[in-house]
Amino acid sequence: MYHFLSGYTAKVAGTELGITEPVASFSACFGAAFLTHHPTVYADLLAEKMETYGSDCYLVNTGWTGGAYGVGHRMSIKATRACVNAILDGDIKNVEFERDEIFGFEIPKTLPGVDSHLLNPKNAWADHAEYEATKNRLAQMYIKNFKKYEGRGSTDYTKFGPQI
Repeated sequence: MYHFLSGYTAKVAGTELGITEPVASFSACFGAAFLTHHPTVYADLLAEKMETYGSDCYLVNTGWTGGAYGVGHRMSIKATRACVNAILDGDIKNVEFERDEIFGFEIPKTLPGVDSHLLNPKNAWADHAEYEATKNRLAQMYIKNFKKYEGRGSTDYTKFGPQI
């Protein structure tokens, strides 16, 4: 629910006026402009529905990989499609995972049809020190953004965010 509430995305050139390189952006529940209730109401409802129906939820990187803007590139449609297929086919339930030490994500080590270096973002960056610095800046942005949700909703979702 932490990431649903955060609604992290990026404004990118070609889709936003005046944007020449990606700019991090947060939009609660990936649709803040259209919410009539506080975002935690929707997070609580989603959590309830997932519990009721035994649903799993996965984050799929459909954005950037391999380095910062100017170095890396967009995640390919082919890789994105293979990740989604592994989720829909249930193949993702049969693979080993590793945990990201800051964000707490459980990252699959392999998925059918996906180059394994794409699954853990760090592996796709040639400059691992730059990756770590970028990841830490992103974690700080998440933490700052999430202050508005502290103490709201039926669950303190803060504890599921980045830990620095």
